[in-house]
Parts: sequence; C-alpha cells; structure tokens
Amino acid sequence: MKLNYYPDTDSLYIDLSEQTSVESREISEGVVLDYDAEGNLVGIDIDNASAKVQLNDLTLSKLPSKVHTVAA
Repeated sequence: MKLNYYPDTDSLYIDLSEQTSVESREISEGVVLDYDAEGNLVGIDIDNASAKVQLNDLTLSKLPSKVHTVAA
C-alpha cells in the first residue's frame, strides 16, 4: 500500500494494490474508488484532500509489514 500526496493539485492517492485500475466510481464529491478487472478495490483518489483528510499526522499501528518513508 502506498500513500501519495500531490500538493500542486491537493490530491491524495492511496494505492491498495499493484493491480491496474479498469473502472472508477465517484462515491462522493471528489472521492473516487478504483477497481481492477475482478472488481477488487485497488485505489482511492481524494481531491481537495487537505479539506477532507487530516494530512499533518499519520499513525500506523500493528501493520504486518515494513514502513518505508520517501522524502518529497
């Protein structure tokens, strides 16, 4: 899973899978869910993210994986 914030467009994309998106559905204004060919959720796109998501704090708890931080 990857979280990617794009400050120039104030959008946040959450990659949930390495699968390619083939369908997108807007579930509320500026929030789009992406699905693969099998109907599995593979990503979440949030426009105007700074107004919808608390971007200044991220807490990860008990994830069974390594955490990688990439500087912007």
